[in-house]
Amino acid sequence: MSNKVIILGGYGNFGRRIAESLKHHDITLVIAGRSKVKAQQCIERIVPNARAIIEPWQVDIHANDFAKQLVDQAPFMVIHTSGPYQGQGYTVPKACIEAGAHYIDLADDRRFVCDISTLDCAASKKGVLIVSGASSVPGLSSAVLDHYSGAFERIETIDIAIVPGNQAQRGVATIEAILTYTGHPFEVFREGKWQPVYGWMDAHSHDFGDIAKRRLLANVDVPDLALFPNQYNVTERVSFKAGLELPLLHWGMVGMAALAKWRLVKNWSPLAKQLDALSNCFLRFGSDIGAMEVAIAGIGADAQPHKVIWRLYAPNGQGPYIPTLSTIILAEKLLAGTLTKRGALPCSGLLQLTEFEPYFKSFEIYQKTQVGI
Repeated sequence: MSNKVIILGGYGNFGRRIAESLKHHDITLVIAGRSKVKAQQCIERIVPNARAIIEPWQVDIHANDFAKQLVDQAPFMVIHTSGPYQGQGYTVPKACIEAGAHYIDLADDRRFVCDISTLDCAASKKGVLIVSGASSVPGLSSAVLDHYSGAFERIETIDIAIVPGNQAQRGVATIEAILTYTGHPFEVFREGKWQPVYGWMDAHSHDFGDIAKRRLLANVDVPDLALFPNQYNVTERVSFKAGLELPLLHWGMVGMAALAKWRLVKNWSPLAKQLDALSNCFLRFGSDIGAMEVAIAGIGADAQPHKVIWRLYAPNGQGPYIPTLSTIILAEKLLAGTLTKRGALPCSGLLQLTEFEPYFKSFEIYQKTQVGI
């Protein structure tokens, strides 16, 4: 059996972090992307103390012969970090099924993640696992909900929020993904029914406590909004918010959303590189502290009102590691042979919160839970 693991976008913001973790295994680790120079530079940075054999691979996932190239590589597993996933299609996971390779991605696009199950039959027949959304959402968020949902007789509301520190590293692909729905409508389950909201609007302030303190939030479109209402039988609301630490940048995004909502701008995503460069001018402001919150409210097992607020704090610029942890855990379980699930599905219900805890500790990330109404 092949022990080759290919990381598409392996020299990127998330790919490099995943490679840093997987380099300690007895595998052949392939850093893949369109630039062989960048792949080689990444290898030079991560090769110290590596047990893995690390190789570069220059490849374009949009090339007509990509599937054939992947089959020739004969990988055990492919980790796809080359976003944005909006409008990308299933070229990569389909190629992995053809090659008989397991597949994991960090997709945050709602339809990309939720519709991956259309490949379930083909993946099952081939005996491979195809997982989409192995990131903060819905990978980690569903693990938190699975951990605490047993204490509820009925879940009425789920509210999730993520706020990065302004000084934390960010990628152009992530910015481009957010800009695709900035000012555009998407459906959320609110007041017990499905209704539209607009991306990066409904701005408000929220207190995350501890080192993160008060931050601004706005609407963000993620797979959780489609998956969780039915998955957890929620009766009233599932919301997801995110925000920028600096009020100037946050309200700038709200203004951009308003322009798109009023149809004065069709789509902001083509300006992702320019907006990334502009935001970098403000890097010395704010902090390197990120946070995540999952709040669950409803009726407890004792038939009384019950609420759980779980928070994760990432100091010292460690926030960008959080989106990679679901993928790292799944990859290591597949390499160890302890994950026997096959087929294609969103990354929900595959991980336990306790599996994240050793990684939280190693990156000096910590969690706190508040229980009570």
